[in-house]
Amino acid sequence: MWGKCLDCINELLDILFENSNIFIGENIAEDSESLAVSDQPFRVRGCILTLMERMDEEFTKIMQNTDPHSQEYVDNLKDESRVCQIIDRLVKYMDQKGSTEEICRVYLRRIMHTYYKFDYKAHNRALAGQKGESKSEQDQAENEGEDSSILMDRLCKFIYAKDRTDRIRTCAILCHIYHHALHNRWYQARDLMLMSHLQDNIQHADPPVQILYNRTMVQLGICAFRQGMIKDAHNALLDIQSSGRAKELLGQGLLMRNMQERNPEQEKIEKRRQVPFHMHINLELLECVYLVSAMLLEIPYMAAHEFDARRRMISKQFHHQLRVGERQPLLGPPESMREHVVAASKAMKMGDWKICHSYIINEKMNGKVWDLFPEAQRVREMLVRKIQEESLRTYLFTYSSVYDSISMEILADMFHLELHTVHSIISKMIINEELMASLDQPTQTVVMHRTEPTSLQNMALQLAEKLGGLVENNERVFDLKQGIYGGYFSRDQKGGYQQKQSYQRGLCAHIPSPSFPSAGFVTTQTSFMKVRNGMCELDSRFTNVIRFCVQNWLLHYLVGRHQDSRVRKDLHLEQLLGPEL
Repeated sequence: MWGKCLDCINELLDILFENSNIFIGENIAEDSESLAVSDQPFRVRGCILTLMERMDEEFTKIMQNTDPHSQEYVDNLKDESRVCQIIDRLVKYMDQKGSTEEICRVYLRRIMHTYYKFDYKAHNRALAGQKGESKSEQDQAENEGEDSSILMDRLCKFIYAKDRTDRIRTCAILCHIYHHALHNRWYQARDLMLMSHLQDNIQHADPPVQILYNRTMVQLGICAFRQGMIKDAHNALLDIQSSGRAKELLGQGLLMRNMQERNPEQEKIEKRRQVPFHMHINLELLECVYLVSAMLLEIPYMAAHEFDARRRMISKQFHHQLRVGERQPLLGPPESMREHVVAASKAMKMGDWKICHSYIINEKMNGKVWDLFPEAQRVREMLVRKIQEESLRTYLFTYSSVYDSISMEILADMFHLELHTVHSIISKMIINEELMASLDQPTQTVVMHRTEPTSLQNMALQLAEKLGGLVENNERVFDLKQGIYGGYFSRDQKGGYQQKQSYQRGLCAHIPSPSFPSAGFVTTQTSFMKVRNGMCELDSRFTNVIRFCVQNWLLHYLVGRHQDSRVRKDLHLEQLLGPEL
């Protein structure tokens, strides 16, 4: 039946092309139809465009309801070429006799059958042109025809200029961006997305348009990854991957939910929105690209802010995978894609780029992910380069406190990078104040300033912040018990606030945050005496904990401040803290 339907539509188009005196349209009233043979042209009520749209929707339903892993799906997919031929013939007919609105509608149908296909012929022609190879006449005849990029550009620009409905124009823009991203035209895709401002009001669009938007953003992120723009790739994929519903948001399947959340009618409606299998985006490839991008961003950031208590997470999903890997009681060789990324992250954290490279690029990962890219070898070379550069940054962040100076030639040999690349990376780190060092050009060495706090001093700073928060909370509770918190709970009869001169507030604000190395010993002793007075108000069950923390903090601080062993022997905690502590 489906084949007969396509034959009938082709026959109808033949009749319309052969008889130019037949006019068909929805705007023709029934009483004004002219079906008799006469000198007047034939006027028939109907719409060939609506017939084609229903045919296209029926083809989509057939593909949705067919098992994608069966031979029947492949046989049905072969009919898409016939559908595209019918649409092309209708495009020619509408260019002659259709209105602007009808032309935009049929153009959009042609775009929807083109935007997701990679043009291998154009890609091979571009590669042959770069290599300077000559083509035979037979090869040129086979490759004749309009490139998909030229076709998409022509159809979309007509819709941009002539369409009056926001929906058709929005779909055309998203398809155009998707096609640019699929063919590695990153800058054109990015600029078109930014100029369209679709991200501002896409939440008000209907679900099919939102699914198309999600697919476009994912393809944009994968394109940025192939071009080596890791941060842009991570930002584009962040919303889809952080939701945990990538499969549903891309229209590639439904998640298992309770029957209370989705009734049978809603399930039927959502199934109609699903994208046919041959248009799917590989979810494992998508997750791998996201996790690798997060690894290249997160690991150097974690190394640079190892002791920062207010360190933010760039990717929650990546941290979740790291925690899952740490909770495993037995660590064996990685098997899944996620385990490979976690193992590579641990190696990069130690600055070992070779082990990290072996986990990311191997036969198993090539078969699952990297070989799916059109230019797989170029993507692998880009990944190796990024792993070497980020491992170098992580190594400097982690071990800079160990070195007084280090040769850039040694770093170049360790990470298999060119000397000018190492020089560029270190210079950027110094300019951005990520690495406290200076470059000695005559000897090609990096001289560390050693001004950043050591790990012991960082722990002391964290303890000081926690003590300050604890004393402040205790102070608030004590104020509430005394009834003078903010002067609201205790008002005298004259309307004023009761002031208790005898009460001295806890002095959390006076705790100095030690600045290395300019903090004075006397100031430190005075500040801790004030802290001791404030801590007298603490509950008894916290007294031992605070006493232990203060003693350790002071000991670590004094060890960091007084390098002379003779001074260290003369320091007595009892003289500073008093007999109470």
